[in-house]
Amino acid sequence: MRPEKVKFMLMAADMRRAVRFYTTVLGFQEVFVSDFWSELAFGDAILALHGGHDGSVNPTGLSLQFEDVFDVAALIAKSGGKILDAPNQREGEPILLGRYRDPEGNEGFITQYVG
Repeated sequence: MRPEKVKFMLMAADMRRAVRFYTTVLGFQEVFVSDFWSELAFGDAILALHGGHDGSVNPTGLSLQFEDVFDVAALIAKSGGKILDAPNQREGEPILLGRYRDPEGNEGFITQYVG
């Protein structure tokens, strides 16, 4: 038995705000949107949003890689998110790594591959 899809779910206090953030700021495409459940896509990856969250901090394992992580960090901060850790390269890792919190309270990682 094989899964049909893999979905990564985040919580949303304000579904319209969450969909707008992940589509306009981070480049996902709308697949299905409702007040209680939404699905956004990037290629074959599905980011699901579950409504009814209270907006409290929700650490996640979501990691998104970009060509220019500094531009994305600035856009996140300008668009209602918060940069928790500015992107930097830790010894022995081939990426620049930063942490963000979206307007819904979800925390994730933003990276840039530097070889």
